[in-house]
Amino acid sequence: MVLLQAADEVDLSTLNTILHTLLTKLASLGERIIFAVIIYFIGIWVVKLLKKLIARILERKRVEGAVLSFVNNMVDALLKLVLALIIIGILGIETTSFAAILAAAGLAVGMAMKDNLSNFAGGVMILLNKPFRLNDSINAQGVEGVVKEIGILYTVLLTGDNRTIYLPNGPLSTGTIVNITAQPQRRIDITLNINYGNSAEDLKVILDGIIKRNDKILKVPQPFVGVTLINNGNFDITLRVWVQTSDYGDVNVGLNESIYKTLTENGIYAPSSLLVRMAE
Repeated sequence: MVLLQAADEVDLSTLNTILHTLLTKLASLGERIIFAVIIYFIGIWVVKLLKKLIARILERKRVEGAVLSFVNNMVDALLKLVLALIIIGILGIETTSFAAILAAAGLAVGMAMKDNLSNFAGGVMILLNKPFRLNDSINAQGVEGVVKEIGILYTVLLTGDNRTIYLPNGPLSTGTIVNITAQPQRRIDITLNINYGNSAEDLKVILDGIIKRNDKILKVPQPFVGVTLINNGNFDITLRVWVQTSDYGDVNVGLNESIYKTLTENGIYAPSSLLVRMAE
């Protein structure tokens, strides 16, 4: 009886110890959970505050909307990742193992998406350096078109014949980009190869008249007409005029047509035209 009573007392003592330990751990876990929840709400408030602060700084520097949106999303993701790691640490989960898993996953994804990471970095450089903007006409990677979208991985161009082209941002950011419409004004150069025997002065008068009749040609910078090269049996006379970038195509075509018509009416031919005329 004494042994049974002693055994019962031992079992009761062990049970009390287990219950006490369990309740202590539950209380500790409950405190951690409550603390983690408080930190979560405070952290979310801090994230929003920092995002607004960064957005204001970028807006004051007149950063484009695409860059602002990208930076805002990146900051949001990074800050929330930091907040998640803090909460995991508060709950008592080993952050070292968690970070190792993330690092291994990141390495695997990075190896699998090597080209996309290059395009991502190129997209960031394009957004920051701004070699072109939406609706700019550019020539890059052997194609020409109007910029319709600047994405993180690809830049979308619309060609003159209505084809949609996706340019990877990696090669695009490191290659040569010709922005055709970046400047408000452009110069049109037209060079005519004329036979000897034609008066250069008469040609200049004719070309000056064609220029003056075109209202879209700017007076400043002043148009230029002059002999730029003397060849064997012929010479080059060059016309240079400035126009608004939006008028470039129409003025270029109009000048070429007017010059051809006027020179033909005055009996002035380029050597190739003369050879064709003689053959006929």
